[in-house]
Amino acid sequence: MNILIANDDGILARGLAVLGEVCAGLGQTTVVAPDREQSGTSHSLTLHRPVRATRRADGAFQVDGTPTDCVLLALGVLMPEKPDFVLSGINHGQNMGEDVFYSGTVAAAMEGLVAGVPSIAISYCGSDLELLETHKEGLRALLQRIFAVRDFPAETLLNINLPAIPGDQVKGVKVTHLGSRVFSEEIALMKDPWGKEIYWIGGGRITWTGGADSDFRATADGYISVTPLHMDMTNYRLLETVRSWLTGD
Repeated sequence: MNILIANDDGILARGLAVLGEVCAGLGQTTVVAPDREQSGTSHSLTLHRPVRATRRADGAFQVDGTPTDCVLLALGVLMPEKPDFVLSGINHGQNMGEDVFYSGTVAAAMEGLVAGVPSIAISYCGSDLELLETHKEGLRALLQRIFAVRDFPAETLLNINLPAIPGDQVKGVKVTHLGSRVFSEEIALMKDPWGKEIYWIGGGRITWTGGADSDFRATADGYISVTPLHMDMTNYRLLETVRSWLTGD
């Protein structure tokens, strides 16, 4: 088993180290990660300057670019053989609902999928990274089951979210759909040292909605959430409706 590991929290992130430890006994791992935090960069690429990849003493590569850059470089240049799986994470914070459109973690996994490699994004819903350590065995067992799947769907990645509880208190695994989250007061108006107005995006309050089988409900109830995501964003139910708008039928 040949595994590529990337993330968006940066090469020094604890979640990246934990994922490396989890995968150590599952296969040969290659780590290619940004040299700094790249949260919220989504599927952006670095197109207007060169990108550098530096080999570290521990064998990992640090890249002065985005999570997508990391996977693109790994698959195109840095790895001698195409990996069997691309894993992205473990993100410091959840990636559920609309988060998947902004997340560099999910985007790195999506880039693996674009290249035809089965891919998994992994996030931890809490902020206590010491607690994340307790999820190693449960995550290792879950990944072993996924790696054993034959004919992994070519158009699908798995978005995994670990609940913010000790690993030995996890109730199980639920296959879920994306919930929905709404930010309130996410833009803060401030002043710079010269008195000019500036805006800080982020923070505020989050309100989640969704049914019993949604990702946020599963993690809130103490389960690991596994959501299949696919690249085709076409709303097939509306194809005929939109066609009628354009043809006048």
